[in-house]
Amino acid sequence: MARPKDSFTTVILGAGAAGMMCAAHAGPGVLVLDHAAKPGEKIRISGGGRCNFTNMYAGPENFLSANPHFAKSALSRYTQWDFIDLVARHGIAYHEKTLGQLFCDSSSRDIIQLLRDEMDRAGATLWLKSTLDEVSHDGARFRLRVTREGQSREVTAQHLVVACGGKSIPKIGASDQGYRIAKQFGHALTETRPALVPLTFGAEAAFADLAGVASPARIAANGTSFDEALLFTHRGLSGPAILQVSSYWREGDAITVQLCPEVGFYDALRARRSAAGRRDLATVLTEWLPKRLAQSIASRVAPTLEGRGNLADLSDAQLRAVTAALGEWQLKPTGTEGYRKAEVTLGGVETGGLSSRSMESRVQPGLYFIGEVVDVTGWLGGYNFQWAWSSGWAAGQDIAAKTGAG
Repeated sequence: MARPKDSFTTVILGAGAAGMMCAAHAGPGVLVLDHAAKPGEKIRISGGGRCNFTNMYAGPENFLSANPHFAKSALSRYTQWDFIDLVARHGIAYHEKTLGQLFCDSSSRDIIQLLRDEMDRAGATLWLKSTLDEVSHDGARFRLRVTREGQSREVTAQHLVVACGGKSIPKIGASDQGYRIAKQFGHALTETRPALVPLTFGAEAAFADLAGVASPARIAANGTSFDEALLFTHRGLSGPAILQVSSYWREGDAITVQLCPEVGFYDALRARRSAAGRRDLATVLTEWLPKRLAQSIASRVAPTLEGRGNLADLSDAQLRAVTAALGEWQLKPTGTEGYRKAEVTLGGVETGGLSSRSMESRVQPGLYFIGEVVDVTGWLGGYNFQWAWSSGWAAGQDIAAKTGAG
């Protein structure tokens, strides 16, 4: 039996944030393919189910890439304010949680529905539960062999957009397919690794007794620091500050932990020594730290206190030792929780092979890479979604212009 054939202007691989955004702007004749049963699964689970869909302060400085200038074009031409305006036009209520992070008031499904509505308005076709088995280019068009509903189909298109993401969160079907397609068509890749991911430590770190404890902290690695919450886990450290710095950390490096960076502990402890010298160190530290963490810090510095527990018995030198334990805590992670817990993938398709204006391949005309598959990785806090919107829009605009729909 002959294989059914379908012809489209553009095929987009991946019905995630970048792929659906591109489909909404790429003009007529668009097919979006995804193996999942529903579109936008990563959107659905993001932000605790409320989707941190952008950040009011998004700018190129909030992204990591081997070429820090690459993201500037797309981010400047489709900004966070453009997406916020789109959200408002769809009547979606939202709020700022912290540090410019914008979340849906109701559900992340509102953002998925927004994208579906925009795709429908543009006339895009969506094939779910469909897998790409093979792709090639015959000199004129892309040829794809696709399995849909158990049937093998041949699909052709003038343009192919790779928007199938990175390797993070494999439980929702993440894979390295986008990277394999890039290599097939002659693109180089930068090293990929889990990012925005909890850090793990050996048993000697003994964090298990602090599991569940959170505290404000400044976490630094390789010259970059973040002031956000720190969370102790059974296997190591997590929380926003750790997730942020994990993108800068490398195996073998140490991180520096400064608890409650807004507190000048040396002066504060000297003041408490004068006012309430009979109180023991652990008790005083609970003014700023959770009880279990305060007790752990006091226990850790106990050898330097020569058996003295009350503040009145501690010298200035000993208070400085306590302050160092609070503000210069050097820790060496043994690893990360890997792609299963990583929010994004660091690295990807090397940007030197792409146009920063259109996201089109410089190697194979008509081929585009957008979103997480590209070597552009944002901070925690809505930045990666903004890259999806901006890069998807840029590719969509370029395709629409080439097909006369722009």
